[in-house]
Parts: sequence; C-alpha cells; structure tokens
Amino acid sequence: MTTDASLVSRSAVELRRLIGSKEISPVELLDACIARIEAVNPFLNAVTATCFDRAREEALAAERDVLAGAPLGLLHGLPLGVKDLEATAGLLTTYGSPLYRDNVPAEDNVLVARLRAAGAIVTGKTNIPEMGAGANSRNDVWGATGNPFDPRLNAGGSSGGSAAALAADLLPVCTGSDTGGSLRIPAAKCGVVGFRPSPGVVPSSRKLLGWTPISVVGPMGRTVADACLQLAASAGVSASDPLTYALDPMSFLTPMPMDLGRLRVGYTEDFGCCDVDNDIRRVFREKIAAMRHLFRSCDEVSIDLGDAHKCFDVLRAESFVAGMREAYERDPSKLGPNTRANYEMGARMSLVDSAWAQSEQTRILQRFQRLYRDYDVILSPTTPVSPFPWTSLYAESINGVRQENYYRWLAPTYVVTLTTHPALSLPCGRDHADMPFGLQIVGGFRQDRETLGIAHAMEQAFAVLPALRRPLPDLAKLGPVEPSLTSIVTAPPVLDARVGQGTNASAV
Repeated sequence: MTTDASLVSRSAVELRRLIGSKEISPVELLDACIARIEAVNPFLNAVTATCFDRAREEALAAERDVLAGAPLGLLHGLPLGVKDLEATAGLLTTYGSPLYRDNVPAEDNVLVARLRAAGAIVTGKTNIPEMGAGANSRNDVWGATGNPFDPRLNAGGSSGGSAAALAADLLPVCTGSDTGGSLRIPAAKCGVVGFRPSPGVVPSSRKLLGWTPISVVGPMGRTVADACLQLAASAGVSASDPLTYALDPMSFLTPMPMDLGRLRVGYTEDFGCCDVDNDIRRVFREKIAAMRHLFRSCDEVSIDLGDAHKCFDVLRAESFVAGMREAYERDPSKLGPNTRANYEMGARMSLVDSAWAQSEQTRILQRFQRLYRDYDVILSPTTPVSPFPWTSLYAESINGVRQENYYRWLAPTYVVTLTTHPALSLPCGRDHADMPFGLQIVGGFRQDRETLGIAHAMEQAFAVLPALRRPLPDLAKLGPVEPSLTSIVTAPPVLDARVGQGTNASAV
C-alpha cells in the first residue's frame, strides 16, 4: 500500500477508489488525516471535539472488510467531519452554545446515521457560530475558525469549520446545512464547493418546523464530484423530514453530462435588492467576461423579488423561535447576541406577519420562474464582501450602507433560499483582496441533477483558466495569530472521556 505524502489532498472520490482497489488502507488514510489535524488545526480551529480512538477502531474494521472482499459503501473508510449542529452518538455536540457544553447525544441523527451506514468514519466535529446563527464561525465554547488563506479572517458560516477543514485538507468529507447561505457562504470564502439542494432531497431530522423549506441539509466538498458522492450517500425519503420524497439517491453519484456551449446563462450582481461591495461587483464582471465564451449566451438580467428582506426576516425568525425556545427559556443570558436577537424578533411577530411571509415567499417563487423561460441557470457572486476579520461578528456596512441586522449582508444567498431553487457555490479564482471568490450557480426549480452537472462542467472548464480555477491555500505560511482564535472562549469545554478529546487552537 502507498504511503503518498499528498494523500490528504486527494479528492474524496479518488480516495474512495483507492480504498476499494486496496491501494490505500482506511487506517493509513485516517492516520494521515489525524496527523494533518494535529499539525494544521491549531492555526485554524476548524475541528472541535474529536473521537480519534473510536475512529481508529472503525478504520481497522473498514480495512478488514476491504481485505475480506465484503460489500463496501459509497463512503467506505473515508474520515468524516460533522458540523456541530448535527447530533453524533457518543461525541460532544454543543451547537456552539455554553448551554450544551456537556451534551453527548445517545444517537446519531438521520444524516450522520446515513453517512456512517455508507462507510464514513466520524472523526470529529466542525466549528459553527452559536446555534448556527450568522456567517462567522465563532462561539463561546470553541472560539473562532480562521480562514485557511489567512487565519486572521473569517471562514464564513455557519458551516465554516467544515469549509476550512476541507480547504486545508484536514478531512475529505464534511457535512453542512443551509438556511440563509450556511453551505454556500463558507464554501465561497474558503475556496470549496457547497451545494444547497432543493428542500426534501436530504432529510433534516433536527428541523422542528418540519414543513418549512428554508432550512436544508446538503453536501460540501473540494470538488463538485465530492459533493455528489456525499449527496448520493445521504439523499432519500425519511419520515423524520416531511418534505422528503422517494427518489433515487444513486442518480446523484455521477454529475450529469452538460454541454456548456448550449447553455443560456443569466447573471446578476445583486438580484436587484442586495448590497454588494463595489470591488466584488467589479471582480464579478471580470469573471463573467472571462467565462462568457463558454456559453451559448450570457446576459445580465433584471429581477423583481418583491419584499424579500422582510419575508426572510419573518421566516427565519419563525425557525429560530421553534428551535431555540427551550434554550431561551432556560437562560437567555447564556445566549449570544445573534441567537438572542433572532428569538426575540420572532417572539414579537404575529400570525398576520407569518401569513404574509408565507404568501410573499410564494409570490417570490412565481416571479423568479420568469427568468427560466429564457435562461437555464442564473449566476451571481456568492457573498457581497471579501472575508473580513473574524473579530468582527458580521459585516456592519457595505459601500458605506449600514446593514439593518447581523445577517442582512447574507442577502445574495438568502434571497435564493426563498425561491427554493437548488444553488451551488463554485470556487472561481480569487477576488481583489487575493482571497477565494465564490460563484453562485442557481439552477431551475427542482433541477438538482442539472445544477450539479452544470457546476461540474464549469469546474472542468475553469481548471484550465488561471483567473477562474480553484485557488489553494498556502498552509506552509500558517502560524499563530493575535488575538488567539480561542481567545473568546470563556471556559474549557466539558468533554466525554469515552470518545477521545476536544481540540482547539491551544489544545491540539
């Protein structure tokens, strides 16, 4: 078996092939990932609680199955990082909140159970904002996650730990979820792929408002094919999420072939209603100019999304009231400013507000469909600003315009959330600050396979264009930063000794 030093940088698809062909061992791969975590995570703080001892036992069992010629799952032997919003049996799940500092679930939730059933080996949790609120992955339990391209800057959120872990080659498979952009934003800021599937494709068993379409679970990966691999292992009907429906998960395994030369592309800098930094607008126009020759047509589009901001305010607040009522009533002083603000906003709303927001979302969906009469896909910047210091909780202003609240700067992704269309953030070179630039690809209604196929074809085309290809961080330049990435931690996390140790920038 090979001892290739570049093992951890290979794609999940390639690693799974090498395991199946007995060219590498699951034990060898896990050891390489643990070594990378121990070497790099102190500078990024992407991985939090870990279960290395249990993972080694599972890797040994996976190796025995390979040698015995047993049937192997889609993710057999691949080390897995699980976002700290997802319940993991026997492994600390804090939701980034001091209220759950010692929470060790007895069972995996549906997503984690499916990935483990496909052969993935849970190795650790990945960092988030408290309760997943916001797009800067920092909290009072674990501290902040730094960007692999510059750890002084934020990695996005709420799936920021997963995105940073993938970009820095800590783990080949990591989970994510998305309400207002939590898969797409960190993927854009860290130079990886984040796919928000249509509601109901992947079950979200922790969603208390089971019928809402704004919160979904989806895959991240270093490549589109890696995201497809995870999607195939996790998609499908489950009574834990009433929006799920019968489908063929294996239909996602291989990206659908797409001819970019036949593609009618529409693009927008701001969806007609989002604040976007002028430098990001300029960079986006340059990216469009560099890629438009790939398509049949490529036109700027005008969009009327109605009162999308107010609509999202209400629907997001509803979800937070449902999900956080117990925590708020236990001790509101233990909640951070973002989560508390969301809950209190929702608690002040009325049934009239809710009914209006549900109706407006339907109108937004209907307006959005008009674009797809003439276009196959819509492109936009994923985020309106370049990564900023993680010491700032959020982007308070854009082009001098003060943002109304801590998530208003996420508008280019959350307005797409309201449409329920599948959307993917694809690495697209670097921005004006030499940081990763994410291109948001919004596919047609319920056209998840087509959207992934388009993204894969664009990824292949971008690979030979220096201005558009996926950037890679220079990990050799990583070092300690001030203030420390864990400086906002107020007390050490309480860990379950049965499952190994917690890791952070001061404890690895």
